Amino acid sequence: MQSKSTVVDDISNLFTNAVGAAKGVGDEIKAASRARLDGIVADMDLVGREEFDVLKEMVSNLTVENEKMAKTISSLKRDITKLKKG
Repeated sequence: MQSKSTVVDDISNLFTNAVGAAKGVGDEIKAASRARLDGIVADMDLVGREEFDVLKEMVSNLTVENEKMAKTISSLKRDITKLKKG
């Protein structure tokens, strides 16, 4: 019985070590993939969230200002038309 137990222990240790090695390889692959992906994203010259939010607010403000100016121009055109007729 002693020899069977040793064989089972040896096989158990072998599988434990194999699983540990596989996990280590998996972790290395994840780390390498993450590093590569970070490099690709850095090369893409993407805009950060904070900068995007600032530009979004600027565009919104300019849109409102543009609409006000369009209304003012329409009003001035009406006034000019009235003056020409009058």
